[in-house]
Order: sequence, then C-alpha cells, then structure tokens
Amino acid sequence: MIELQQNNPLHGLKLETMVTELAGFYDWKILFAALKLQCFNQKPSIESCVKFLKKTEWAREKVENFYLYRYKRMPKATAHEFALKPRERGFAHGVKPREPQVLTLELIEQMQAKAAADYEAKRSHMKKPAAKFAGKPRGDGEQSHKRSSEEGYARRMKKRAPSQDPSNPWGK
Repeated sequence: MIELQQNNPLHGLKLETMVTELAGFYDWKILFAALKLQCFNQKPSIESCVKFLKKTEWAREKVENFYLYRYKRMPKATAHEFALKPRERGFAHGVKPREPQVLTLELIEQMQAKAAADYEAKRSHMKKPAAKFAGKPRGDGEQSHKRSSEEGYARRMKKRAPSQDPSNPWGK
C-alpha cells in the first residue's frame, strides 16, 4: 500500500495541516466562495473547520480534491481514479506538485458561471424530443389513443393465448 501512495500529496498529511496551508495561502472568503462550505464562512477557525471536516466525509473529500487540484495542481483524475477517494488516488512516478493556483472572487465566479453553462448545455443536449412521434398527427385525441390501446391489448392477448395442445402447457 505504501508503494501505491508514494506519489500522493495527501499521504500522511493531517487534516489540520491541510486546512492551515489552504487558509494561509487563500483567504477564508476565497475558500468559502470556491467550496461553498459554511465552516469557511461563519466564524472560521482552523479548529472548527477540522472538527467539521472530520465529521463530514463528503465535505472532507471536497476539500481534499480542492487541495490536490487547485492548491497542488496535480493532473486531473481519470474516470476510474475519480471513483476513488482523494487519499486513495496515486499519481505517476515523477509527477511533482506545482505552484498553487491564484484565485480571486471574480475568477471563482467566472469558473462557476462557465461550469453552470456547460452543465446546462449538456443537460439540454440530453433532453431532445423523442423522434418517435415527430411529425405524426395525433388523431382525434382520446379516441385514437383508446383504439390503439385496444388493438395493442388484443395483440398481446393473442400472443399469450394458451396452446390448444394439452401436452404443451406453456403455449409455445
């Protein structure tokens, strides 16, 4: 296990040390804007943040991801690696952390707006109307629907009709 963790900046790093480094480089306001965690907004302190993050696994993973990919600027995780928790991920031998990314409130707002726009574009792309009914007249409303459902029922019943052969109970 130690060999797998040799090139992971989180290996052996205490949560308190990580929060201290992040708060020292960034401001509490920047951390709150980037991560949207109230522990960075309401009376922030190292002790209260560490206490919250120890209790809340999803928030701790969010902070660890921020530490890896914004502060240490390690290469982005692949889909397979992203399924792992940040402390379980490894990096290729020889990959070194880079200088922390400088963040401002304006830059964070721009990145969040771009992410929201990308999400909406992807979401609207996924919601295309079904081509099955495109351009077909709907008929006379309920009567058309009733007729087609009756015909469908008759077809299903015809398929399910039991066999007349007494030696074949499954009707096939």
